[in-house]
Amino acid sequence: MPVVANIIIALVALLHIYFLVLEMFLWDKPIGLRVFGQTAEQAAASKVLAANQGLYNGFLAAGLIWGLSLGPFGFGVKLFFLICVLVAGLFGGLTANRKILFVQAAPAAVGLVLLLVF
Repeated sequence: MPVVANIIIALVALLHIYFLVLEMFLWDKPIGLRVFGQTAEQAAASKVLAANQGLYNGFLAAGLIWGLSLGPFGFGVKLFFLICVLVAGLFGGLTANRKILFVQAAPAAVGLVLLLVF
């Protein structure tokens, strides 16, 4: 079962790489506008903030990948970064968009439970 936990953790990391790309490079492009449900004007006004947010998502992905690369010695690193992702997802879901609870917080919670149980 640790393999399943690591697969989920890898998927969470890939999600955050996707968020990085969306927020840093595609924010004001058609796909970014569609994903985040905003107008070109809204995207232009918030582009720098989105890029900053994307960078943070990249750090979360990097931390999870680092934890995975450490093999069995990466438990603490994976635990820390999954908790960070979960807290960020809960905060975003409660303050920005409820969908974040399902897209970010739920996968992190599943990964966290699997990591702790197995």
